Amino acid sequence: MFGSKKTNLTPLVMGQEKFDTLIGRNAEIHGCLKLQESVRIDGKVVGNIEAPKDGAISVVIGPTGEIHGDVIASRIIVAGKVSGNLHGFERVELMASALVQGDIKYASMAVEHGARLLGLMLQVEVHEASAGIDRNVRAAIEKAKSTGQPE
Repeated sequence: MFGSKKTNLTPLVMGQEKFDTLIGRNAEIHGCLKLQESVRIDGKVVGNIEAPKDGAISVVIGPTGEIHGDVIASRIIVAGKVSGNLHGFERVELMASALVQGDIKYASMAVEHGARLLGLMLQVEVHEASAGIDRNVRAAIEKAKSTGQPE
């Protein structure tokens, strides 16, 4: 009944991910990080972290990690602090020690009891994200602002 069935969507299970890049707890980086491979951050990053949409790239923010900027990647796991928006093309996971001050866009989401979020959550379907729905939503919002009427 309460077996330990695990799937690739089972929340909050750390996989055997290989990290070629590690930002240590005493490191502090200022500037935009453009990723080509997965990264684990235990230090501080002031600036955006961006991974291409077509890559299966993960950004893991450890318990001592702190980000001041937006994070865009296929999979984002937060155990530390983020002051900025998150956009997980595939999945976003918030561990119990997570503090996110910003909005989250996600295709799949997992939140552990105790995680804190000060912002909005918006689910975006994988096929919708690639079809450019965000552009259509922005256009409708701009039209509503200018005319006072939605489309």
